[in-house]
Amino acid sequence: MGIMDLLGQGKPRRQEYEDFVGRYEQGEPHEGYADDEVKSRYDEVSEGLSDDDYELSAQEAFGRMSPQERKQFAQMLRQQGRQRDVDLGDFDADDDDRDEDPRQLARMTRHVHKQKPDLLGGLLGGGGGGGGGGVGSMLGNPVAKAALAGVAAMAAKRMFGR
Repeated sequence: MGIMDLLGQGKPRRQEYEDFVGRYEQGEPHEGYADDEVKSRYDEVSEGLSDDDYELSAQEAFGRMSPQERKQFAQMLRQQGRQRDVDLGDFDADDDDRDEDPRQLARMTRHVHKQKPDLLGGLLGGGGGGGGGGVGSMLGNPVAKAALAGVAAMAAKRMFGR
């Protein structure tokens, strides 16, 4: 079930997403919500996005992160991708300048998401990510949490026309 289906379930559900977006915009990108809420919102929203909307939402979210956080997230994403046999293509090489650029990081994230949609949700632990292999160690990581919360919040915001 995608976000449009969820939002079609009535005003209370839309209000939950409005509240999530508000908390994301008011505080630090990794604060104000539990890991399970972030993972749930990310999973719900990301499955219904077009590739272009996913990338735009990611770019907006990564723009709120510091260059160091973006670099750290890129390294995490590469590491998890390699462990799960994701073809990283041009994104396989560590590149500080490119990793710090929200647009480039959004492209890389889109590339990974397209191949393994559950990998990113798995960064916060739980059932996604193709099983074990270090995913649980990401549980509670503020950078992973900020990235996934941001994609979910920016996508929801776009759907609300805000």
